[in-house]
Amino acid sequence: MKRALRGTVLPILLLAAWESASHAHLVDPRILPPLELVAHTAVYQVTDEGLLRNLAASLLRDMAGFTLGTLAGIAIGTILGLSRIADRLFMPSFNGLRQIAILAWVPLISIWFGVGEAAKIVFIMAAALIPVVLNTYEGMRGASTQLVEVARTLTFTRWQLVTRLYLPSALPSIATGVHLALIYAWVANVGSEYFMTIGPGIGGLIIAGRERFQMDLVMLGILILGLVGFLINRGASAIEARLLRWRPV
Repeated sequence: MKRALRGTVLPILLLAAWESASHAHLVDPRILPPLELVAHTAVYQVTDEGLLRNLAASLLRDMAGFTLGTLAGIAIGTILGLSRIADRLFMPSFNGLRQIAILAWVPLISIWFGVGEAAKIVFIMAAALIPVVLNTYEGMRGASTQLVEVARTLTFTRWQLVTRLYLPSALPSIATGVHLALIYAWVANVGSEYFMTIGPGIGGLIIAGRERFQMDLVMLGILILGLVGFLINRGASAIEARLLRWRPV
């Protein structure tokens, strides 16, 4: 509890500095609107402009891309981690591709999948895929050789080896990858809304505010993105801690 309270000190100080700078005209209020104007805009957007609908669209798109990327990442990471042939054939290429900034894929994805919802979900999926593949791969490769020998002595089938040994051993590493994928997916979701066709979503709200020079709307969108990202990170940390509570500290 105390740690959580300490974590609110900096945001509160930043908000106080924001409010003070706006009211003291240290910054043009048209550039940095006061907090009460942003709050008024938030109420108006919720009641009359469908803010909750935009937020739901962003979250659904994020969850779709994250889910697809996580499932594909676990499957690919498992294959690369357990197959020496696949590791030698594909891992060097994968390591090269992951060095490319995720935003660099926007033009290619736009050509292949258009600029609508499908392209956005694929973009989010690609962002979520990378950390899951890498962490699953490392988890599979880090399985205890002694346990593997025991399992082979007990004549485990290939399926039993994967489900009863490799996956449980890799679970902490996979959980870390999924946690990172949640964060990367949300960042990619914002990027997809910003760089592809404007549609429902918080990114579209920010673009609309920018084009109309409504900085209160822009700041509202930024605050929502930051708050949702914070909640996603905290929620993922809590779930990860609960799932891995059996792990010795």
